[in-house]
Amino acid sequence: MNGIVTASGETIEPFGRSLFERASERSLSRVGVVDVGSNSIRMVVFDGAARSPAYFYNEKVMAGLGQGLATTGRLNPEGVQRGMVALRRFAALAEGMGIKPLTCVATAAVREAEDGPAFRRAVEKETGLKLHVIDGEEEARLSAQGVLLGWPEASGLVCDIGGNSMELAEVKGGKVGRRITTPLGPFRLQQVKGGASGLRDHIRKTVEGAVARLGRGHETIYLVGGSWRAIARLDMERVNYPMTVLHEYRMTREAVEDTVKWIGGKSVPEMRAMTGISQSRMELVPLASLVLRQLVQSLEPKSLAVSSYGIREGLLYEQMPEGLRSRDPLIEAARFSERQMARMPGFGKKLYHFLEPLFADVPPERDRLIRAACLLHDTTWRTHPDYRADACFDNVTRANMAALSHPERVFLGLSLLHRYKNSRANSPMAPLFALLNDKEIRDAEVLGKAMRFGAMFSVKDPAEAGTLKLMPKKKLLELKLTRTGRALMGEVTEARFRALAQALEVEPAVIQS
Repeated sequence: MNGIVTASGETIEPFGRSLFERASERSLSRVGVVDVGSNSIRMVVFDGAARSPAYFYNEKVMAGLGQGLATTGRLNPEGVQRGMVALRRFAALAEGMGIKPLTCVATAAVREAEDGPAFRRAVEKETGLKLHVIDGEEEARLSAQGVLLGWPEASGLVCDIGGNSMELAEVKGGKVGRRITTPLGPFRLQQVKGGASGLRDHIRKTVEGAVARLGRGHETIYLVGGSWRAIARLDMERVNYPMTVLHEYRMTREAVEDTVKWIGGKSVPEMRAMTGISQSRMELVPLASLVLRQLVQSLEPKSLAVSSYGIREGLLYEQMPEGLRSRDPLIEAARFSERQMARMPGFGKKLYHFLEPLFADVPPERDRLIRAACLLHDTTWRTHPDYRADACFDNVTRANMAALSHPERVFLGLSLLHRYKNSRANSPMAPLFALLNDKEIRDAEVLGKAMRFGAMFSVKDPAEAGTLKLMPKKKLLELKLTRTGRALMGEVTEARFRALAQALEVEPAVIQS
């Protein structure tokens, strides 16, 4: 956490201050980042849980600063004009939001263009924003740190594609290893001579050169960048995937090969009509898809995972002390949501401990989902009762939460659906249930009905009202009531306890102490 290094060798504190002075800090003071890339310029304002920040504001302009750079050596004049308008607007937005300073990082186009320094000076003069230009290896490091923010256990190769370059970096054990930059951005590939065969040879030789430096055996490739996300979105369309959340979407080598071939048979208007992706982004997809196919052929990964996190999130991760980095992003996000949205913040932890006897033998990866569900169980209470079940499912499956695979999103959403509703029959969310197997669906239902009972059983702490004991061999679920519990055990509570026992396929037994 020593700051970022600019292309000129200067080390800077990106936010002008320490964001996390104490490892114990759990919430984030609102901070803004602008990423000035070769194709897009994006402003993001982060807020929320420090370890799993949410997007308070997010705006992108496809300026195309780096278009034609490989031929002219200069920034695209139209891109300069559009970029200046965007940066002027972002500066005004940041001032209105009270964000100072607004951290601005520029990458390949500005660092490589001969008029890049003049553009930086003009931006600072007209907007007051200072662009910190970073080199390719620093860009690769920050992108990899962004992946680590979203995947604490990430292990493999991070591949960040922009308009004029593609960066690669190793990640393992929470650390960033070797990293390199390559001239494989689509804008640059547009200038390659020799037709289709010349382009394929150029991509193959460049990728093989990168592999020679970074080695093979990377089981997972983490894909960062708008062109990769567009390809993933098209892959979803091709296979009729039921969810459109791109973060943590997975593709196999075979799927990439099939999708690249499929993209080759589609026009840009056709692909835009399917996805709603912008013209300027979609025009780069065919070239980016050729790079992705070569990466897959050269590296032979077991899977490819799409990351919505990159340089901007990497800047936040840069400042996190180890104590904060080691926390589970999912639990931190769920805890923050409970604190902001639940009727009784803190009850989720008590509910989890009350229900622990039902889940004594679950593995750690399931236990964290149970913890998160208990923290989130009451965060949609403001929704109309007729729609709470579907609303909480929709919220979780589409939420900006890290360290949560697509099947885990559905499991968490389905458990919260059953928190509010016994039956999932005729649910509009049913297509997403296909991401779970029968046992996972049953387990989510059990968790949901357990929370449904526990939330009704007590106002302050279920442990004050009674204790649960599951005896699988005897096919028995025992509820031992305290004096408080006897008073709380009404008709609706009893019905929910019986529904829980039925979901567990055991008999209910209530014991008066």
